[in-house]
Amino acid sequence: MKFIGRKDELSRLSEAYFSKEYEGILIYGRRRIGKSELIKQSLKEVSCPFIYYECTKVSEKSNTEAFSELIGETFDIPTPSFKSFGAALEYLFQRSQKEKLIVVIDEYPYLREKIAECDSVFQKVIDAYAMNCTMKLILCGSYVEIMEKLMNEDNPLHKRIGLNINLKQMNYYESALFYPNYSNEDKVKIYSVFGGIPYYNRYVDDSKTVKANIITLVASQGARFEKDPEIALEAEISKMANANEVFLSIARGNAKFSDILNSSKVSSSPSLVDTLKKLISMDVVKKEFPINNDAEKKSYYTISDRLSKFYYKYIFPKASYFSVMPAEAFYEEFIEDDFETQFVPKEFEEISKQYLIRKNKEGLINPALYKVGKYYYDDAKNKRNGEFDVVTLDKYGYTFYEVKFTKSPIDDAVVNEEKTQLSKAGISYDRLGFISKSGFRIDDNENYILISIEDMYK
Repeated sequence: MKFIGRKDELSRLSEAYFSKEYEGILIYGRRRIGKSELIKQSLKEVSCPFIYYECTKVSEKSNTEAFSELIGETFDIPTPSFKSFGAALEYLFQRSQKEKLIVVIDEYPYLREKIAECDSVFQKVIDAYAMNCTMKLILCGSYVEIMEKLMNEDNPLHKRIGLNINLKQMNYYESALFYPNYSNEDKVKIYSVFGGIPYYNRYVDDSKTVKANIITLVASQGARFEKDPEIALEAEISKMANANEVFLSIARGNAKFSDILNSSKVSSSPSLVDTLKKLISMDVVKKEFPINNDAEKKSYYTISDRLSKFYYKYIFPKASYFSVMPAEAFYEEFIEDDFETQFVPKEFEEISKQYLIRKNKEGLINPALYKVGKYYYDDAKNKRNGEFDVVTLDKYGYTFYEVKFTKSPIDDAVVNEEKTQLSKAGISYDRLGFISKSGFRIDDNENYILISIEDMYK
């Protein structure tokens, strides 16, 4: 399959490859994010020898033997016999004193488990040869927490890493390249389920309906990604019950720490803290703050992995029904209506934020935005916190956006309702904006920022 996206990351890697000095490169990110494919794609542009070794959960001796075989094959020499992985690495650094060489150690955390003081072993080899070689050493891994610790000041590899790529999900715009034949509306819908994970998106068939893809890939017994959210958790989480409870609670609409704790069966506040911390490190949950108040008590949590959000909202809670019902009947009874009227419109708000951030980074919003996010206010009448979901801040103040993913265009009634809500809340603002799936029918439209779904995919 054709490689899609990641232009910025490929450019940064290319620059490192063509330097005439030693380069230490760290590439990490959650599973399925496309780290290995990114590296393999980047290596297609190089003319020097390279070794791509994927560590496995076996002993140091077995990893060393497999690594040695790869070295022999790469340089067309008899398989060397190295006493340790460090010795094999040192051999490659010695070769890189005479010729440029790229060495990729994928799943590095697996190697750390099997080699005592593994980081120190690598550090000693790097320090011995870095000043006189052109080695490009790439360490890659999916355990984000472990990989980030390699950059800590107290880690032996500190300052031995020059380029650090924390690979994140693609945004809605880049993800749409996987399904170019879909309408903009369907691009929003499919992104709402599979997000910016390349591994998921490569299996989307845009000759089929969104519904057919959802059923085929996740919402049917034995579907390719049916259990993927749980499998991802099981690989790194020791207390699965707590993780499931957190996902279920957030998927039901709870966002604040206290609400998640009270609505879930997580036994204590410390247990919830630990679970959230782990899920955040895995890049499947995100801790956020409103743009007008960064106090800890105003923080809230969202599920950043869209497939997990879909799974825990629709499939996991109905597991007993899901296991016996025909897939299409289950979809039509328990997913379809809520998905179309609630789930996707909410995701369209998140996509709208991505659009504003994308255009801002491209220098196409004037004045430049400082922040994009939610705006919290005190709703004294109803004795609760109110919020506006899509708000930006620039040097002149706040711009409030009303986002609609409906069949009807945004009209003057919607505009007046937004003004009334802001007035009742006593909120001052600089401008108003409206983002619509179905266009606009506003008389005085020059006074507002109007963004259509077509604009978002230009």
